[in-house]
Amino acid sequence: MPLKTPEKQRRLGWRWMSAVRRLLLSLLVIVCWPLAAVAQDMPVVVEGQPFAPRVSLAGSELLLNGTGVRAVAWFKGYAAGLYLLERTSSVEQAQALPAPKRLQLRLLHDVPAAELSKAVHKGITRNSNEADRPALEAPLARFEAQINAVGRVRTGDVVDLDLAVDGALRISVNGTLRGSTQPGAALYAALLRSFVGSQPYDERLKAGLLGRSR
Repeated sequence: MPLKTPEKQRRLGWRWMSAVRRLLLSLLVIVCWPLAAVAQDMPVVVEGQPFAPRVSLAGSELLLNGTGVRAVAWFKGYAAGLYLLERTSSVEQAQALPAPKRLQLRLLHDVPAAELSKAVHKGITRNSNEADRPALEAPLARFEAQINAVGRVRTGDVVDLDLAVDGALRISVNGTLRGSTQPGAALYAALLRSFVGSQPYDERLKAGLLGRSR
């Protein structure tokens, strides 16, 4: 039997190494694929509060667009998550995307619900044109009354502010609907501007909800 030349030996060596690499890559894909799928379903934890990567609302799947924390100096009031039909870092697109939508607040301190309604009133007023404010007065007053009726929210409570496909505005606390639904597409748009508009509650919170930073 003729001896293999050094060149043939090198070629056989490269073929063997290529086969081994392909095998290792295949094994890596097999191992990592389910891990990647699991990672996509892992909650995003902010200040110890978990936000699901996706939620079901009104028969639609919403994606977690971003998260952030409402903070004043050292005081952190709540962690928030914005859920939309598709992810975007654009304020305009977040506003333009159709319902359903969800703003989820997870409380980091016990506070009277009236404090939340005051913040809502201030944020909506500041982010609405003067010409639009008269039309928002009545629905905003009803919305504030629904928040005030909660009485007190406590650390760990989950407040969902939802806009349904039919334009109804709903507030839920720990999964329980509070008060009756009301037409609220215009009010919800103003509410969303309070978080991600030109004069948001918190610039860092705005950036986080738009997925620009976490």
